Amino acid sequence: MRNASLIRLPLDMPFELKPLWPAHTGPDPAMCGESDRLSVMASYGLDALTGDDELQRIVEFSAKLCAAPIAFVSLVEEERQRFLARAGLDETETPRATSFCAHAMLESETMVVPDATEDPRFSGNPLVTGHPNIRFYAGAPLVSAEGAPLGSLCIIDTEPRPQGLTELQLEGLEVLARGVMQRLLTERQDRAAMQAIKQREQELRHMLDSVPGIAWSARSNGVFDMFNARWEELTGAKPPLNAEEWRPFLHPEDWDDALAVWEKAFAESTLYGDEYRLKHADGTYRWVLARAVPVLQEGGAETRWFGTAVDVDEAHRQSDARELLASELSHRIKNIFAVVSSLISMRARNHDDVQAFATDITETIRSLGIAHDFVRPVDGRSADSLKAMLRELVAPYQNGDSTRIRVKGESLPIGSKAATPLALVFHELATNSAKYGALSHNEGTVEIAINPECNDDGNLCFSWSEDSPNFVSPDDGAAKGFGSRLIDLAIRSQLRGDFDRTYTEKGLHVEIAVPIETVSA
Repeated sequence: MRNASLIRLPLDMPFELKPLWPAHTGPDPAMCGESDRLSVMASYGLDALTGDDELQRIVEFSAKLCAAPIAFVSLVEEERQRFLARAGLDETETPRATSFCAHAMLESETMVVPDATEDPRFSGNPLVTGHPNIRFYAGAPLVSAEGAPLGSLCIIDTEPRPQGLTELQLEGLEVLARGVMQRLLTERQDRAAMQAIKQREQELRHMLDSVPGIAWSARSNGVFDMFNARWEELTGAKPPLNAEEWRPFLHPEDWDDALAVWEKAFAESTLYGDEYRLKHADGTYRWVLARAVPVLQEGGAETRWFGTAVDVDEAHRQSDARELLASELSHRIKNIFAVVSSLISMRARNHDDVQAFATDITETIRSLGIAHDFVRPVDGRSADSLKAMLRELVAPYQNGDSTRIRVKGESLPIGSKAATPLALVFHELATNSAKYGALSHNEGTVEIAINPECNDDGNLCFSWSEDSPNFVSPDDGAAKGFGSRLIDLAIRSQLRGDFDRTYTEKGLHVEIAVPIETVSA
């Protein structure tokens, strides 16, 4: 079973066979001029038709049908008549001046000459007075689809036939003449189709050679059979014939991965895409974006591949520069967190009355630093792990017991925009629990659960559940503190989510629902 992503390429030809010229009509006078007539004749490709098997069978059957020793298909050219197929005659052509068929092709019916020696048009003809001693002649005109006279299908006898041909023989000769024209028309149409294909191929080649990137095609056996001119312009080398011959042109560090990506796509007939460094003629490497599509030809006979490789080196260099800048800024931000925490700690040492506040602010800054670690570029810690970030945030509250705060559920990717507000939310929950809830008791525990797609709205759900001994629920009328307002702001305003906070007999229980796309953004 071939992959459904294949493109199916129809092979329909935009050519239709023209109808034969009506029988018993005679040629069109407008097409009898030599220039027009010869132009039409040239379109048939007579060299390819000389000795044609189908025409030969028609000629041989014509001779048998009419009991004649000689028969041939004659096309009258400018100075000669050419025999495309013949029986009973060694010659392949004769001068036009002596041609009977030059007369027959202008008729509307089969031209019959019972005795050439008595016909004033032919009695002195060298073909009558000498070899092959023509006496009887019958020629059915061959007229092109445009109405141009071309020649005739004729039979010749060396004996006169005063009675001519029977009705059956006349009808048969005319039917066979139309068979000749059908064969000529088919050949002409095939030539036109091939010429059109060749023209389209040339146009396609010119178009492909004009594009800035490399373009190529490959067969289902893995052989690369076409490259545009851009390949040799860039690499200075002949195109590769198979995947292995690409090796000298790819950076050694990219080769194994690039080959694996191509072989997988090729084996599965799926869309191919990759980036790698391509070696240029001057020895330098530049990044290219490679794409290819498998095309299933009509009937499923063969899958062909059509691909491109476009230079994206400048974009890569700009991306590398941006990553370097972002990394430097990230380190500076991290240093700022550390400096601010140190300043708060130093200033608080001489002010006992603000020690608790200073500790709280320092822990908040530490949480921001952890969140930053998980989203900073290049050297971020497990940057795609929400679960790992939560474990890092609550680590200071474990007191050496890793089971005191359990984080369970799937480890999902987390984006830079969501990391900071989530870090603040869970830091605030942990801080409050350490002051007033389960974590303020040695026996208290907390469970954080991550539940992806917890409802039909595509939300990611978190739950914070405390288990505290001798828990006493706070007064329902207690005013919201700064921490509660911070959680509300982070979840509803920044994460576009919602949360619900309740108290059970064991302690605080919080349910948080945030759109999955917000978390990964």
